Amino acid sequence: MQRLIDAFINSVRAFRKLAAHEKAFQQELMLLALALPAGWFISVSWRGYALLIGAVLLLIMVEVLNTGIEAACDAISREFHIDIQLAKDCGSLAVLISIVIAGGVWGIALIERLTGAPI
Repeated sequence: MQRLIDAFINSVRAFRKLAAHEKAFQQELMLLALALPAGWFISVSWRGYALLIGAVLLLIMVEVLNTGIEAACDAISREFHIDIQLAKDCGSLAVLISIVIAGGVWGIALIERLTGAPI
């Protein structure tokens, strides 16, 4: 049980640090705050609502992992190194892919809501 408590404390510490200092994380938290009520009106079912919010949470999760990769790389060296650049670029690509996924999920939900027919 102590491991779960320690993991929770570590997670809260990371959340606070990211919320205070990382612009991308702050923007995605604002997106989540907007998505919670918007998803309620856009979705046509509880499953749809869960998918909409899940897509935004996936984006946030990938952003957190990307930030962790960047922090680890910066802790190793701030000088240019081709492998560090690749690691950071891959993290950035993962965020881009999650944005495309979230945009696609929200786009499909909007189309379903506007046309009244599931796609």
